[in-house]
Amino acid sequence: MNPDELTKYLSEKFGNKIQLLETGKVEPFFLINQSDLVDICRTVKADDRLRIDYLCAITAVDTGEKFEIIYSLASIYKNIRFELKLMMDYAGAEIDSVQEVWPAANWYEREIWELYGINIKNHDNLKRFLLPDEWNKGNPMLKKWDATDFKRMPEVE
Repeated sequence: MNPDELTKYLSEKFGNKIQLLETGKVEPFFLINQSDLVDICRTVKADDRLRIDYLCAITAVDTGEKFEIIYSLASIYKNIRFELKLMMDYAGAEIDSVQEVWPAANWYEREIWELYGINIKNHDNLKRFLLPDEWNKGNPMLKKWDATDFKRMPEVE
């Protein structure tokens, strides 16, 4: 399945639950709602035409206005790849864990929780692994984060 066929297939399968983003990338990139995340992930893994068996990465971005979470998904068997993105406000930021779908989500989700402060619902082991256990200086990946010994680099225009 080439990227155009994949885009068409996913668009037809999920209808208004996904929206294709024009990014200039070869792999399709879709915007989804938070509430549809786990259902979409379960479906693409179980779908015999897709067989999405590999969670490449989950990452977060603090845009300065909101959070964006990106899921990079692939099928080793079918040689396809695409990405899902969801956006959320800072206040009460939380997402459902996809650890039940792909166990590899464990560390990615813990990293997002630890560094951005985004709550991961239904995660079975939210504990620090990058920062010291006694860390109480906030979430260092936030744009607004500051610490007494932190030197902020100047913004490049």
